[in-house]
Amino acid sequence: MIKKIKYTLLGFSVLVLVSASTVYNDKLFEISKNLEIFISVYKELNSGFADELDPSILMRTAIDAMTNSLDPFTNFISESQAESYRIYDDEKYQGIGARAAAKDNKVFITEVYENGPAFNAGIKAGDELLSVDGNLVDGKSLDEIHGIMRGIPGSKINLGIYPYGQKESKTITVERGEVNIPNVPYSGFVADNVGYINLTVFTANASTNIANALRDFKTKNPDLAGVVLDLRDNGGGLLYEAVNICNHFIPQNEVVVSTRSKVKENDKIYKTMTSPIDLELPIVVLINNKSASASEIVSGVIQDYDRGVIIGQRSYGKGLVQNYKDLPYNARLKLTISKYYIPSGRCIQGLEYENGIPKNIPDSLRSKFKTRQGRTVLDGGGITPDVIMPEKMLSEVTKALLDQYIIFEYVNVYCKDKDSIGQIEQFSFNAFDDFVAFVQARKFNYTTELEKSLIQARNQAQQDQNKNLETDIDALLKKLTDAHSSKLTDAKDEIIQEIEREIVSRYYFQKGKVQYSLDSDAEVKKAIQILTAPSEYKKILGL
Repeated sequence: MIKKIKYTLLGFSVLVLVSASTVYNDKLFEISKNLEIFISVYKELNSGFADELDPSILMRTAIDAMTNSLDPFTNFISESQAESYRIYDDEKYQGIGARAAAKDNKVFITEVYENGPAFNAGIKAGDELLSVDGNLVDGKSLDEIHGIMRGIPGSKINLGIYPYGQKESKTITVERGEVNIPNVPYSGFVADNVGYINLTVFTANASTNIANALRDFKTKNPDLAGVVLDLRDNGGGLLYEAVNICNHFIPQNEVVVSTRSKVKENDKIYKTMTSPIDLELPIVVLINNKSASASEIVSGVIQDYDRGVIIGQRSYGKGLVQNYKDLPYNARLKLTISKYYIPSGRCIQGLEYENGIPKNIPDSLRSKFKTRQGRTVLDGGGITPDVIMPEKMLSEVTKALLDQYIIFEYVNVYCKDKDSIGQIEQFSFNAFDDFVAFVQARKFNYTTELEKSLIQARNQAQQDQNKNLETDIDALLKKLTDAHSSKLTDAKDEIIQEIEREIVSRYYFQKGKVQYSLDSDAEVKKAIQILTAPSEYKKILGL
């Protein structure tokens, strides 16, 4: 009987091995077959297509189509692109510390990082960029311009600049450096006993900066009611910084995140390594649809352990790990190698994409998991907040003013002869009529979504030769266009906020923009309300 069992097990093992071998061989055959088909198609196109083809463009199109069918984060990087990828990594930004934008065939500096190379060289937001190392920027894309301005720290670059409000251009030599974009541009009290920390990116020392802010709060106010950690618009960064930030709030040796892959060597488990700063301090984490990757790990871990309340909108849904592979001819492949899983067992990765953006999967189609206290949480599409708040939407006229850089241009004029604006808390903009006159002088116009729909209907009426309908639609379009000027007044408060934010950024940079926004921030106010009401805080967490 024992021999029979042994033979049966042996036979089963052989069957499994044969089956596995058959599957493997079938896959190799499919790969070989399709490669042969692909090469044949390429040869036939190259030799027989009516027009001359560029082999590199044809092949790049095929490669991009292949990677784009997988996820938005798996990309082919050509030799010409590779240097920019090496210069700009997750830990530091190497360049001149400035951003640019194009308008009316001109390139303008829109933002300068405080104490960066451009700042120290005297370059300001509003200055026009004319040339880079003697080469005119006219005709170059913004990606090309930003790529040129990045470079090895210590190398120099000559920028042709037309300083705003001056009559002559000049050449400014800037030495590239490692630009310290602050990962915590602002931290402070938003109520007598509520601290606030804004984390914009998970770069080196992010966890240290948060730890310092927490200790500072506790020193200044021993009766601290709680802390707001703002991860809105934070696209992620270094995984170990996310793990260390979680470690500030949860016990040592707890699982933070694990990675799973078809290649078992890529499977890893990350745990907290040190003693936490505070296990009892109430926490609120703010997220939105631009909070991704490391932001979703931190907010998801806080939620899974019922360690804090999450407020805002559902996060982006990026739970993928990428790695670089070197390819022939100095090209590279950035490919997804595994997925992130947080303590409840759920994956934060979005399941489907549309135009590179995760699709909103209904909750009914998402798998259910449990937090430590037994609350139901969902996977397959980012982190759903415990307290969902409506996304702040700008009016169409305000978006148009921002998109067309009208507010930016006005602030250039407003700040031209002002050395300072005083303290942020006391600053207010009281020249709205002057702004309206500026807008009218620029012959500002924009097209609303309703107008776009009517224009499509009018075009269809023209094709159908329906003159009466075409006339009626034209009359409606005129009424809507005539109403544009009144839209400025309707959105006055919102427009003033955007003007004030832009003005504050010219004098107080990234820190000032964050600090200015706090007084009118509905989600911060909600966080304060919950943190100062212990019974409500505990009820949300099921404690």
